[in-house]
Amino acid sequence: MKPSRLLLAWLATLLGIGLILGTLHALDIAVPSTLFSINWGLLLALLALAIIDAIRLNRLPSPRVQRQLPGSLALGRWSVVRLQVEHDFPLPLNIQVYDHVPDGLSFENLPLSVELQPGQHSDIDYRLRPLKRGHFSFENCEISLPSPLGLWHGKRLLSVIDSTRIYPDFARLYGGQLLAVDNWLSQLGVRQRQRRGLGLEFHQLREFREGDSLRQIDWKATARQRTPIAREYQDERDQQIIFMLDCGRRMRSQDGELAHFDHALNACLLLSYVALRQGDAVGLCTFASDHPRFLAPVKGAGQLNVVLNSVYDLNSTQRSADYQAAASQLLSRQKRRALVLLVTNLRDEDDDELLTAVKRLSKQHQVLVASLRESVLDTTRLLPVQTLSEALAYCGTVEYLNSRAALHERLIAHGVPVVDGQPEALGPELVTRYLSWKKAGTI
Repeated sequence: MKPSRLLLAWLATLLGIGLILGTLHALDIAVPSTLFSINWGLLLALLALAIIDAIRLNRLPSPRVQRQLPGSLALGRWSVVRLQVEHDFPLPLNIQVYDHVPDGLSFENLPLSVELQPGQHSDIDYRLRPLKRGHFSFENCEISLPSPLGLWHGKRLLSVIDSTRIYPDFARLYGGQLLAVDNWLSQLGVRQRQRRGLGLEFHQLREFREGDSLRQIDWKATARQRTPIAREYQDERDQQIIFMLDCGRRMRSQDGELAHFDHALNACLLLSYVALRQGDAVGLCTFASDHPRFLAPVKGAGQLNVVLNSVYDLNSTQRSADYQAAASQLLSRQKRRALVLLVTNLRDEDDDELLTAVKRLSKQHQVLVASLRESVLDTTRLLPVQTLSEALAYCGTVEYLNSRAALHERLIAHGVPVVDGQPEALGPELVTRYLSWKKAGTI
Protein backbone atom coordinates (compact mmCIF):
# COMPACT_ATOMS: atom_id res chain seq x y z
CA MET A 1 0.00 0.00 0.00
CA LYS A 2 1.26 3.46 -0.84
CA PRO A 3 -0.18 6.99 -0.43
CA SER A 4 -1.89 8.54 -3.40
CA ARG A 5 -1.04 11.91 -4.85
CA LEU A 6 -4.18 13.32 -3.24
CA LEU A 7 -3.04 12.32 0.26
CA LEU A 8 0.49 13.62 -0.36
CA ALA A 9 -0.90 16.90 -1.67
CA TRP A 10 -3.08 17.41 1.44
CA LEU A 11 -0.23 16.53 3.76
CA ALA A 12 2.13 18.87 1.95
CA THR A 13 -0.43 21.68 2.07
CA LEU A 14 -1.19 21.34 5.79
CA LEU A 15 2.46 20.92 6.73
CA GLY A 16 3.35 23.93 4.59
CA ILE A 17 0.70 26.03 6.33
CA GLY A 18 1.98 24.85 9.71
CA LEU A 19 5.54 25.75 8.72
CA ILE A 20 4.46 29.25 7.66
CA LEU A 21 2.52 29.77 10.90
CA GLY A 22 5.47 28.55 12.95
CA THR A 23 7.84 30.89 11.09
CA LEU A 24 5.56 33.87 11.66
CA HIS A 25 5.32 33.00 15.35
CA ALA A 26 9.10 32.76 15.62
CA LEU A 27 9.43 36.23 14.10
CA ASP A 28 7.09 37.62 16.80
CA ILE A 29 4.43 38.37 14.23
CA ALA A 30 0.98 38.17 15.72
CA VAL A 31 -0.88 35.13 14.48
CA PRO A 32 -4.30 34.14 15.82
CA SER A 33 -4.05 30.98 17.87
CA THR A 34 -7.20 29.64 16.22
CA LEU A 35 -5.23 29.24 12.98
CA PHE A 36 -2.84 26.87 14.74
CA SER A 37 -5.77 24.93 16.15
CA ILE A 38 -7.52 24.71 12.78
CA ASN A 39 -4.35 23.58 11.03
CA TRP A 40 -3.60 20.88 13.62
CA GLY A 41 -7.24 19.82 13.61
CA LEU A 42 -7.24 19.43 9.84
CA LEU A 43 -3.99 17.48 9.99
CA LEU A 44 -5.31 15.11 12.64
CA ALA A 45 -8.57 14.71 10.74
CA LEU A 46 -6.64 13.88 7.57
CA LEU A 47 -4.58 11.28 9.41
CA ALA A 48 -7.74 9.76 10.87
CA LEU A 49 -9.38 9.64 7.44
CA ALA A 50 -6.24 8.09 6.00
CA ILE A 51 -6.28 5.35 8.64
CA ILE A 52 -9.97 4.64 8.08
CA ASP A 53 -9.48 4.68 4.30
CA ALA A 54 -6.55 2.27 4.60
CA ILE A 55 -8.66 -0.14 6.67
CA ARG A 56 -11.52 0.04 4.17
CA LEU A 57 -9.04 -0.59 1.33
CA ASN A 58 -7.73 -3.72 2.99
CA ARG A 59 -11.28 -5.04 3.33
CA LEU A 60 -12.17 -4.48 -0.30
CA PRO A 61 -12.38 -7.65 -2.43
CA SER A 62 -9.96 -7.86 -5.32
CA PRO A 63 -11.21 -7.58 -8.90
CA ARG A 64 -11.21 -10.80 -10.92
CA VAL A 65 -8.76 -11.20 -13.79
CA GLN A 66 -8.68 -13.78 -16.56
CA ARG A 67 -5.88 -14.01 -19.11
CA GLN A 68 -6.45 -15.05 -22.72
CA LEU A 69 -3.05 -16.31 -23.88
CA PRO A 70 -2.34 -18.25 -27.09
CA GLY A 71 -1.16 -21.78 -26.37
CA SER A 72 1.73 -21.34 -28.80
CA LEU A 73 3.68 -18.31 -29.95
CA ALA A 74 6.27 -17.77 -32.66
CA LEU A 75 9.77 -16.64 -31.79
CA GLY A 76 10.32 -12.98 -32.59
CA ARG A 77 6.69 -12.32 -33.58
CA TRP A 78 4.38 -9.87 -31.81
CA SER A 79 1.21 -11.37 -30.36
CA VAL A 80 -1.72 -9.94 -28.38
CA VAL A 81 -2.52 -11.02 -24.83
CA ARG A 82 -5.96 -10.09 -23.53
CA LEU A 83 -6.87 -9.53 -19.89
CA GLN A 84 -10.52 -9.65 -18.83
CA VAL A 85 -11.20 -7.74 -15.60
CA GLU A 86 -14.42 -7.36 -13.60
CA HIS A 87 -15.52 -6.41 -10.04
CA ASP A 88 -18.56 -6.39 -7.76
CA PHE A 89 -18.41 -2.77 -6.56
CA PRO A 90 -21.52 -0.57 -6.97
CA LEU A 91 -19.48 2.34 -8.36
CA PRO A 92 -16.99 2.67 -11.25
CA LEU A 93 -13.42 1.85 -10.33
CA ASN A 94 -10.17 3.01 -11.93
CA ILE A 95 -7.33 0.51 -11.57
CA GLN A 96 -3.91 -0.20 -13.03
CA VAL A 97 -3.05 -3.70 -14.21
CA TYR A 98 0.45 -5.11 -14.57
CA ASP A 99 0.88 -8.65 -15.82
CA HIS A 100 3.96 -10.51 -14.58
CA VAL A 101 5.63 -11.54 -17.84
CA PRO A 102 8.33 -14.24 -17.58
CA ASP A 103 11.93 -13.49 -18.49
CA GLY A 104 12.65 -14.07 -22.16
CA LEU A 105 9.48 -12.29 -23.34
CA SER A 106 9.41 -8.61 -24.20
CA PHE A 107 6.19 -6.62 -23.93
CA GLU A 108 4.55 -3.30 -24.72
CA ASN A 109 1.68 -1.27 -23.18
CA LEU A 110 2.17 -2.39 -19.58
CA PRO A 111 0.97 -1.31 -17.05
CA LEU A 112 -2.58 -0.78 -18.29
CA SER A 113 -5.11 1.67 -16.89
CA VAL A 114 -8.80 0.74 -17.07
CA GLU A 115 -12.07 2.04 -15.67
CA LEU A 116 -14.25 -0.81 -14.49
CA GLN A 117 -18.00 -0.37 -14.71
CA PRO A 118 -20.36 -2.09 -12.22
CA GLY A 119 -21.74 -5.38 -13.49
CA GLN A 120 -19.57 -5.36 -16.60
CA HIS A 121 -16.21 -6.82 -17.58
CA SER A 122 -13.50 -4.85 -19.34
CA ASP A 123 -11.09 -6.26 -21.92
CA ILE A 124 -7.59 -4.79 -22.10
CA ASP A 125 -4.74 -5.86 -24.37
CA TYR A 126 -0.98 -5.70 -24.39
CA ARG A 127 1.59 -6.96 -26.87
CA LEU A 128 4.03 -9.77 -26.28
CA ARG A 129 7.14 -10.73 -28.26
CA PRO A 130 9.11 -13.89 -27.41
CA LEU A 131 12.90 -13.65 -27.49
CA LYS A 132 13.56 -17.24 -26.40
CA ARG A 133 12.07 -20.61 -27.25
CA GLY A 134 10.72 -23.07 -24.74
CA HIS A 135 7.91 -23.47 -22.23
CA PHE A 136 6.90 -20.37 -20.27
CA SER A 137 4.53 -20.07 -17.32
CA PHE A 138 2.54 -16.99 -16.30
CA GLU A 139 1.70 -17.12 -12.61
CA ASN A 140 0.64 -13.72 -11.30
CA CYS A 141 -1.11 -10.55 -12.31
CA GLU A 142 -0.70 -7.39 -10.22
CA ILE A 143 -3.33 -4.67 -9.86
CA SER A 144 -3.20 -1.27 -8.20
CA LEU A 145 -6.51 -0.70 -6.38
CA PRO A 146 -7.54 2.79 -5.16
CA SER A 147 -9.07 3.22 -1.72
CA PRO A 148 -12.70 4.42 -1.40
CA LEU A 149 -11.58 8.01 -0.58
CA GLY A 150 -8.70 7.93 -3.04
CA LEU A 151 -6.03 8.43 -0.33
CA TRP A 152 -4.20 5.13 -0.91
CA HIS A 153 -3.27 2.71 -3.65
CA GLY A 154 -3.10 -0.94 -2.67
CA LYS A 155 -1.27 -3.58 -4.68
CA ARG A 156 -2.97 -6.94 -5.05
CA LEU A 157 -1.11 -9.95 -6.40
CA LEU A 158 -3.61 -12.24 -8.09
CA SER A 159 -2.82 -15.81 -9.03
CA VAL A 160 -3.63 -16.14 -12.74
CA ILE A 161 -1.84 -19.24 -14.01
CA ASP A 162 -1.33 -19.84 -17.73
CA SER A 163 1.37 -21.34 -19.90
CA THR A 164 2.49 -21.15 -23.50
CA ARG A 165 5.06 -22.71 -25.76
CA ILE A 166 7.43 -20.61 -27.81
CA TYR A 167 8.16 -22.27 -31.14
CA PRO A 168 10.61 -21.31 -33.89
CA ASP A 169 9.23 -18.85 -36.40
CA PHE A 170 6.62 -21.20 -37.85
CA ALA A 171 4.31 -18.32 -38.81
CA ARG A 172 6.56 -17.68 -41.78
CA LEU A 173 6.32 -21.35 -42.78
CA TYR A 174 2.56 -21.69 -42.66
CA GLY A 175 2.14 -18.37 -44.42
CA GLY A 176 3.19 -20.17 -47.57
CA GLN A 177 -0.10 -22.03 -47.67
CA LEU A 178 -1.84 -18.81 -48.67
CA LEU A 179 0.22 -18.43 -51.83
CA ALA A 180 1.12 -20.55 -54.79
CA VAL A 181 4.20 -22.54 -53.86
CA ASP A 182 6.41 -21.16 -56.62
CA ASN A 183 5.37 -17.58 -55.87
CA TRP A 184 5.94 -18.09 -52.15
CA LEU A 185 9.38 -19.61 -52.65
CA SER A 186 10.41 -16.77 -54.96
CA GLN A 187 9.39 -14.26 -52.28
CA LEU A 188 11.73 -16.00 -49.85
CA GLY A 189 14.61 -15.67 -52.30
CA VAL A 190 14.55 -19.27 -53.51
CA ARG A 191 15.74 -19.72 -57.09
CA GLN A 192 14.39 -22.70 -59.00
CA ARG A 193 16.33 -23.98 -61.97
CA GLN A 194 14.84 -25.51 -65.07
CA ARG A 195 14.70 -29.27 -65.09
CA ARG A 196 17.68 -30.79 -66.94
CA GLY A 197 16.55 -34.42 -67.09
CA LEU A 198 13.97 -36.98 -66.18
CA GLY A 199 12.95 -37.91 -62.71
CA LEU A 200 13.88 -41.24 -61.24
CA GLU A 201 10.34 -42.46 -60.60
CA PHE A 202 8.05 -43.84 -63.31
CA HIS A 203 4.58 -42.34 -63.25
CA GLN A 204 2.46 -43.59 -66.17
CA LEU A 205 2.23 -44.40 -69.89
CA ARG A 206 0.55 -41.98 -72.23
CA GLU A 207 0.43 -41.03 -75.87
CA PHE A 208 3.53 -39.45 -77.34
CA ARG A 209 3.26 -35.66 -77.44
CA GLU A 210 5.13 -32.95 -79.24
CA GLY A 211 8.16 -31.98 -77.19
CA ASP A 212 8.74 -35.46 -75.72
CA SER A 213 12.19 -36.94 -76.24
CA LEU A 214 12.72 -40.19 -78.09
CA ARG A 215 14.14 -41.71 -74.92
CA GLN A 216 10.66 -41.54 -73.39
CA ILE A 217 9.16 -43.90 -75.98
CA ASP A 218 8.16 -47.30 -74.64
CA TRP A 219 8.74 -49.47 -77.69
CA LYS A 220 6.87 -52.52 -76.40
CA ALA A 221 3.77 -50.49 -75.61
CA THR A 222 4.14 -48.70 -78.96
CA ALA A 223 4.19 -52.05 -80.79
CA ARG A 224 1.10 -53.27 -78.96
CA GLN A 225 -0.90 -50.07 -79.47
CA ARG A 226 0.53 -49.34 -82.93
CA THR A 227 0.88 -45.70 -81.94
CA PRO A 228 3.79 -43.94 -80.19
CA ILE A 229 3.50 -44.41 -76.42
CA ALA A 230 5.73 -42.41 -74.05
CA ARG A 231 6.72 -43.00 -70.46
CA GLU A 232 5.93 -40.14 -68.08
CA TYR A 233 8.18 -39.57 -65.10
CA GLN A 234 7.80 -37.49 -61.96
CA ASP A 235 10.17 -36.31 -59.31
CA GLU A 236 10.87 -39.17 -56.97
CA ARG A 237 8.76 -38.60 -53.86
CA ASP A 238 10.17 -41.18 -51.54
CA GLN A 239 13.42 -39.51 -50.57
CA GLN A 240 14.57 -39.17 -46.99
CA ILE A 241 16.12 -36.03 -45.53
CA ILE A 242 17.85 -35.93 -42.16
CA PHE A 243 19.12 -32.79 -40.47
CA MET A 244 22.23 -33.21 -38.34
CA LEU A 245 21.95 -30.16 -36.12
CA ASP A 246 24.96 -28.90 -34.16
CA CYS A 247 23.87 -27.79 -30.68
CA GLY A 248 27.38 -26.92 -29.49
CA ARG A 249 28.92 -23.69 -28.31
CA ARG A 250 29.70 -22.36 -31.78
CA MET A 251 26.00 -22.04 -32.50
CA ARG A 252 25.62 -19.57 -29.64
CA SER A 253 26.96 -16.71 -31.79
CA GLN A 254 24.47 -13.87 -31.97
CA ASP A 255 23.29 -12.09 -35.12
CA GLY A 256 20.69 -9.50 -34.23
CA GLU A 257 18.16 -10.76 -31.70
CA LEU A 258 18.55 -14.41 -32.68
CA ALA A 259 21.45 -16.77 -32.08
CA HIS A 260 22.90 -18.86 -34.89
CA PHE A 261 21.14 -21.85 -33.37
CA ASP A 262 17.72 -20.20 -33.83
CA HIS A 263 18.57 -19.24 -37.40
CA ALA A 264 19.63 -22.84 -38.05
CA LEU A 265 16.34 -24.15 -36.62
CA ASN A 266 14.34 -21.78 -38.81
CA ALA A 267 16.30 -22.90 -41.88
CA CYS A 268 15.74 -26.58 -41.08
CA LEU A 269 12.02 -26.03 -40.56
CA LEU A 270 11.72 -24.07 -43.78
CA LEU A 271 13.35 -26.86 -45.79
CA SER A 272 11.29 -29.45 -43.88
CA TYR A 273 8.11 -27.67 -44.92
CA VAL A 274 9.16 -27.61 -48.59
CA ALA A 275 10.41 -31.21 -48.60
CA LEU A 276 7.25 -32.55 -46.97
CA ARG A 277 5.16 -30.76 -49.58
CA GLN A 278 7.31 -32.45 -52.20
CA GLY A 279 6.40 -35.83 -50.74
CA ASP A 280 9.75 -36.57 -49.10
CA ALA A 281 10.35 -37.82 -45.57
CA VAL A 282 12.04 -35.59 -42.99
CA GLY A 283 13.97 -36.57 -39.87
CA LEU A 284 16.30 -34.97 -37.36
CA CYS A 285 19.22 -35.80 -35.11
CA THR A 286 21.14 -33.51 -32.79
CA PHE A 287 24.67 -33.67 -31.44
CA ALA A 288 26.70 -31.75 -28.86
CA SER A 289 23.46 -31.39 -26.88
CA ASP A 290 22.70 -32.34 -23.28
CA HIS A 291 20.13 -34.89 -24.42
CA PRO A 292 20.68 -35.95 -28.06
CA ARG A 293 17.45 -36.33 -29.98
CA PHE A 294 16.65 -38.44 -33.01
CA LEU A 295 13.55 -38.42 -35.20
CA ALA A 296 13.30 -41.08 -37.89
CA PRO A 297 12.35 -39.71 -41.32
CA VAL A 298 8.58 -39.74 -41.87
CA LYS A 299 6.44 -38.38 -44.70
CA GLY A 300 3.26 -36.36 -44.41
CA ALA A 301 2.25 -32.85 -43.37
CA GLY A 302 1.89 -33.95 -39.75
CA GLN A 303 5.61 -34.57 -39.52
CA LEU A 304 6.27 -30.83 -39.41
CA ASN A 305 4.29 -30.60 -36.17
CA VAL A 306 6.29 -33.50 -34.78
CA VAL A 307 9.55 -31.73 -35.64
CA LEU A 308 8.30 -28.47 -34.12
CA ASN A 309 7.33 -30.14 -30.87
CA SER A 310 10.71 -31.87 -30.74
CA VAL A 311 12.86 -28.76 -31.13
CA TYR A 312 10.86 -25.90 -29.59
CA ASP A 313 12.65 -26.32 -26.24
CA LEU A 314 16.01 -27.35 -27.69
CA ASN A 315 18.89 -25.03 -26.77
CA SER A 316 22.56 -24.76 -27.59
CA THR A 317 25.10 -25.88 -25.01
CA GLN A 318 28.69 -25.19 -24.01
CA ARG A 319 29.85 -28.51 -25.48
CA SER A 320 32.22 -28.79 -28.42
CA ALA A 321 31.01 -30.50 -31.60
CA ASP A 322 32.13 -34.12 -31.93
CA TYR A 323 31.57 -34.87 -35.62
CA GLN A 324 32.89 -38.43 -35.39
CA ALA A 325 30.48 -39.38 -32.62
CA ALA A 326 27.61 -37.70 -34.47
CA ALA A 327 28.41 -39.66 -37.64
CA SER A 328 28.54 -42.94 -35.71
CA GLN A 329 25.20 -42.18 -34.06
CA LEU A 330 23.50 -41.46 -37.38
CA LEU A 331 25.00 -44.45 -39.20
CA SER A 332 23.80 -46.79 -36.46
CA ARG A 333 20.23 -45.52 -36.71
CA GLN A 334 19.73 -44.60 -40.37
CA LYS A 335 20.40 -47.54 -42.67
CA ARG A 336 18.54 -46.39 -45.76
CA ARG A 337 20.26 -43.90 -48.05
CA ALA A 338 19.23 -40.31 -47.28
CA LEU A 339 20.19 -36.72 -47.87
CA VAL A 340 22.05 -35.67 -44.72
CA LEU A 341 22.30 -31.93 -44.05
CA LEU A 342 24.99 -31.17 -41.50
CA VAL A 343 24.17 -27.72 -40.07
CA THR A 344 27.05 -26.24 -38.09
CA ASN A 345 29.53 -23.36 -37.87
CA LEU A 346 32.83 -24.51 -39.35
CA ARG A 347 36.30 -23.49 -38.21
CA ASP A 348 39.62 -24.22 -39.88
CA GLU A 349 40.63 -26.49 -37.00
CA ASP A 350 37.77 -28.83 -37.95
CA ASP A 351 39.58 -29.98 -41.07
CA ASP A 352 40.69 -33.56 -40.28
CA GLU A 353 37.92 -34.57 -37.90
CA LEU A 354 35.13 -33.14 -40.04
CA LEU A 355 36.49 -34.55 -43.28
CA THR A 356 36.80 -38.04 -41.79
CA ALA A 357 33.26 -37.95 -40.41
CA VAL A 358 31.77 -36.66 -43.67
CA LYS A 359 33.61 -39.31 -45.70
CA ARG A 360 32.11 -42.02 -43.48
CA LEU A 361 28.64 -40.57 -43.99
CA SER A 362 29.15 -40.17 -47.76
CA LYS A 363 29.70 -43.90 -48.21
CA GLN A 364 26.06 -44.48 -47.38
CA HIS A 365 24.34 -41.09 -47.71
CA GLN A 366 24.31 -37.94 -49.82
CA VAL A 367 25.86 -35.27 -47.57
CA LEU A 368 25.52 -31.48 -47.69
CA VAL A 369 27.41 -29.32 -45.19
CA ALA A 370 25.70 -26.04 -44.26
CA SER A 371 27.95 -23.59 -42.42
CA LEU A 372 26.70 -20.36 -40.87
CA ARG A 373 28.86 -17.30 -41.32
CA GLU A 374 28.70 -14.39 -38.88
CA SER A 375 27.25 -11.27 -40.52
CA VAL A 376 29.74 -9.08 -38.66
CA LEU A 377 32.56 -10.62 -40.71
CA ASP A 378 31.14 -9.31 -43.98
CA THR A 379 30.41 -5.95 -42.38
CA THR A 380 33.95 -5.58 -40.99
CA ARG A 381 35.51 -6.56 -44.30
CA LEU A 382 33.64 -3.77 -46.12
CA LEU A 383 34.33 -0.98 -43.60
CA PRO A 384 36.91 1.70 -44.50
CA VAL A 385 40.24 1.30 -42.68
CA GLN A 386 41.50 4.51 -41.06
CA THR A 387 43.03 3.58 -37.72
CA LEU A 388 45.37 0.90 -36.41
CA SER A 389 42.57 -0.93 -34.56
CA GLU A 390 40.44 -0.95 -37.72
CA ALA A 391 43.39 -2.29 -39.71
CA LEU A 392 43.94 -5.09 -37.19
CA ALA A 393 40.25 -5.97 -37.23
CA TYR A 394 40.22 -6.00 -41.03
CA CYS A 395 43.32 -8.20 -41.32
CA GLY A 396 42.03 -10.63 -38.70
CA THR A 397 38.65 -10.87 -40.44
CA VAL A 398 40.21 -11.49 -43.87
CA GLU A 399 42.54 -14.14 -42.49
CA TYR A 400 39.69 -15.90 -40.74
CA LEU A 401 37.48 -15.84 -43.85
CA ASN A 402 40.35 -17.15 -45.97
CA SER A 403 40.82 -20.05 -43.55
CA ARG A 404 37.13 -20.89 -43.74
CA ALA A 405 37.20 -20.68 -47.52
CA ALA A 406 40.20 -23.01 -47.63
CA LEU A 407 38.35 -25.56 -45.50
CA HIS A 408 35.31 -25.35 -47.76
CA GLU A 409 37.49 -25.85 -50.83
CA ARG A 410 39.06 -28.95 -49.29
CA LEU A 411 35.61 -30.38 -48.59
CA ILE A 412 34.44 -29.64 -52.13
CA ALA A 413 37.63 -31.21 -53.52
CA HIS A 414 36.67 -34.42 -51.73
CA GLY A 415 33.20 -34.36 -53.28
CA VAL A 416 31.39 -32.82 -50.30
CA PRO A 417 29.11 -29.89 -51.31
CA VAL A 418 29.10 -26.89 -48.96
CA VAL A 419 26.62 -24.08 -48.41
CA ASP A 420 28.25 -21.10 -46.67
CA GLY A 421 25.79 -18.35 -45.87
CA GLN A 422 24.72 -15.73 -43.42
CA PRO A 423 22.26 -17.03 -40.82
CA GLU A 424 19.16 -15.20 -42.05
CA ALA A 425 19.78 -16.36 -45.66
CA LEU A 426 20.54 -20.00 -44.85
CA GLY A 427 16.98 -21.25 -45.26
CA PRO A 428 16.40 -20.02 -48.84
CA GLU A 429 19.88 -21.22 -49.84
CA LEU A 430 19.17 -24.73 -48.55
CA VAL A 431 15.80 -24.82 -50.30
CA THR A 432 17.42 -23.65 -53.55
CA ARG A 433 20.02 -26.41 -53.37
CA TYR A 434 17.43 -29.04 -52.47
CA LEU A 435 15.08 -28.13 -55.34
CA SER A 436 17.92 -27.99 -57.86
CA TRP A 437 19.05 -31.47 -56.81
CA LYS A 438 15.48 -32.75 -57.00
CA LYS A 439 15.02 -31.43 -60.50
CA ALA A 440 18.41 -32.74 -61.65
CA GLY A 441 17.77 -36.19 -60.18
CA THR A 442 20.74 -35.95 -57.82
CA ILE A 443 18.58 -37.12 -54.91
